[in-house]
Amino acid sequence: MLAGASLTFAFAPFGVWPVTILACAIAVRQLHRTEHRGFLTGWVFGLGWFGAGISWVHVSIADYGGLPLIGSVGMMALLCAYLSLYPALAFYLTRRLFPAHLMPLALPFFWTLSEWLRSWVFSGFPWLSLGYSQIDSPLAGWFPILGETGISALLVCLGAALALAHTRAALLRAGLAIAIAYVSGWVASTYSWVTPERSISMAMVQGNIAQSLRWVPEQDGPTMEKYRTLTEPLWDNDVIIWPEAAVPKLEPLALDYLAEIDKKAAQTNSALVTGIVNFNWENDDAWNSMIVLGKKQPDAQQGHYRYFHSNRYAKHHLLPIGEVVPFEDLLRGLAPIFDLPMSSFARGDFQQPNIQANGVSMAPALCFEIAFPRQVGANVHNDTDAIITLSNDAWFGNSHGPAQHMEIARVRALEFGRPVIRSTNNGISGFIDHRGNVTSRLPQFEVGSLSSPVTLTRGITPYGRFGDILIWGLTLAMLVLAWRLRRQ
Repeated sequence: MLAGASLTFAFAPFGVWPVTILACAIAVRQLHRTEHRGFLTGWVFGLGWFGAGISWVHVSIADYGGLPLIGSVGMMALLCAYLSLYPALAFYLTRRLFPAHLMPLALPFFWTLSEWLRSWVFSGFPWLSLGYSQIDSPLAGWFPILGETGISALLVCLGAALALAHTRAALLRAGLAIAIAYVSGWVASTYSWVTPERSISMAMVQGNIAQSLRWVPEQDGPTMEKYRTLTEPLWDNDVIIWPEAAVPKLEPLALDYLAEIDKKAAQTNSALVTGIVNFNWENDDAWNSMIVLGKKQPDAQQGHYRYFHSNRYAKHHLLPIGEVVPFEDLLRGLAPIFDLPMSSFARGDFQQPNIQANGVSMAPALCFEIAFPRQVGANVHNDTDAIITLSNDAWFGNSHGPAQHMEIARVRALEFGRPVIRSTNNGISGFIDHRGNVTSRLPQFEVGSLSSPVTLTRGITPYGRFGDILIWGLTLAMLVLAWRLRRQ
């Protein structure tokens, strides 16, 4: 459990990336020592991993869920116990099917399998996957090739090799394998898989609206006026970004306001992307959406916005409880957390067209969708210029959740070789280049705006082209080799 909890320091905002291999080594060492308790060993490791790593979820449950302390702690414990089932499954299968000395060959496949399950069962929650911890390590060079999924498999393989090094010779071999992985990653990072194409000027606005005021009807007007005022000095930029649900009114009720912004953006040869909630009065469907106002292409003579125009994105991965309530008929009314404002959205398609803003083609992701590489990858094409993600992390207060969210966005930039524009209500907002470096950012919990040049890229990384196929093939080959060695 302590080994799992120590993983928190490997991720943002701490970034002590060597912890990951050591924590995995301790867990596998314990797995080796407990002959018939592989599932329990993995589950306890996961309990420490998630209990400390996503403790920030408790902030949203306690502060905005309306539950007493015992209720919020209980829900947090239940979530962590559920997520711990996945490393437990990987440990159990490895220990059940293979002897200890073959764990470095077998565990990566079962780990990849369990993490794949965690990414989609009950809509998926792939947060805090091990590979994210390596964004600032030499292993980062492998992200454009193997993706975060592959880095995670590599880490458990190296950790298992280190755990089973019982002799000096074995320790030297494990050390050599770790050195090769990190040195080769550093070498790979010197190669550019994509080509910088052109630079544009972008700006974003951070309104810092308190979560308690987000959906108060009397605050709609002041919030919308605040974003309009903060944007006035930014109209000389090619594209301006507002965060998730920056316009707090339902889209059909905000048409006059949107038309004004659309006209202003066109007059200044600009485009504006904002989050908003759309609602269909005929069938009561609501969508957490991203829309474009102003110029769609640079040569346009006027703004192109009209209600329900096609230049928009509807969120696909909805956050359980926060955006969609499972077993809704049973749970709504039991506690305030199951009846939050805006917690009953319809789901957009998995793959949707890129949004077009003043000639810039962007693959969209709303909030925690950026943690789903397969969905992001499905929307990154040869002609995609950048990835855009709008979010609202005010739910999580002054915790390490927003820093982890930014770290995930940095990994997506490196995997797909595209700059990532991340605009949030209260931070962390910033621009990320195609190498995963944060080039500029806004301070958290402050009202502000930020302008920056953004270099757009062309080309496809190996991970962007093949996705997880490469790591599935490698881990399966290792599993087959382990199986043959086991039979011998």
